Amino acid sequence: MSPTSRQSQYSTTPPRERLPEWLSRPIGTVFQLEQMQHLVKGNQLHTICEEGRCPNRGECYQAGTASFLLGGSICTRSCAFCQVTKGEAPQPVDPLEAGRVADAVKQMGLGYVVLTAVARDDLLDHGVSLFTHTMAAIRHLSPLIKIEVLTPDFWGGHADPVKAVKAQRERLITLLSAEPDCFNHNLETVESLQGNVRRGATYRHSLNLLAAARELAPNIPTKSGLMLGLGETHEEVIKTLEDLRSVDCQRLTLGQYLRPSLAHIPVQRYWHPDEFNVLAEVARKLGFAQVRSGPLVRSSYHAGDD
Repeated sequence: MSPTSRQSQYSTTPPRERLPEWLSRPIGTVFQLEQMQHLVKGNQLHTICEEGRCPNRGECYQAGTASFLLGGSICTRSCAFCQVTKGEAPQPVDPLEAGRVADAVKQMGLGYVVLTAVARDDLLDHGVSLFTHTMAAIRHLSPLIKIEVLTPDFWGGHADPVKAVKAQRERLITLLSAEPDCFNHNLETVESLQGNVRRGATYRHSLNLLAAARELAPNIPTKSGLMLGLGETHEEVIKTLEDLRSVDCQRLTLGQYLRPSLAHIPVQRYWHPDEFNVLAEVARKLGFAQVRSGPLVRSSYHAGDD
């Protein structure tokens, strides 16, 4: 059964689970949310803040940070954890999207913006130009802004593994030539759970991408993140942190996975805030320069903080 047909059998509303008290959090003032939603809809844009129902979006809007989702709202992959709509027929690339994002960034007065994108395996460059064109448009209107990119793996398009690696590297070179202030690519989960959680991506491809980014642009910090609660063990998380440091990843986010709907992979357990604190200490001892670790931490949480 395809992921699309499987999703259609279930309700798309969030499951009614009793969450631990530490996961209860206000999502910001009505004014903050309505202002951002009006701006996004008015400019025909998408944000991962809204598409992913991020619990921190009100706080981030108030702090002058937002994460824009490029390439439309339909992803060509079917990851089991993600709220973003999946499909084999994504929208055509919108040549005016970059300008509209830049306009929205200026109107919001943002100091730090995160650009992410749905996976566009249907495109020859796998969506690299979505990032580079948008970065150029933003900097044209807001020259002092800092831009973080949170990318897919840019993998695929060749049956020959050697050619696939070469193509991925060429796409990465193009992206890094635009000089983002941070390159972010999430491992999402531990190695043993990759097949169930990240359909279409692999642990090694992602580590290799992060390693290549450090090699090609050593002045651009790299970042990655994990969701906890999918069935991983403490030992597996530590091993993953060690693997990230082995490719000189400098920044880390650790957060609790929350099931968006009954069509998505279930939560296996809720990690306690104290456990996140322990992992943060381990990460710092391993050499991560920046660590954000907590149940409600997401990839872009406090992204603009030093």
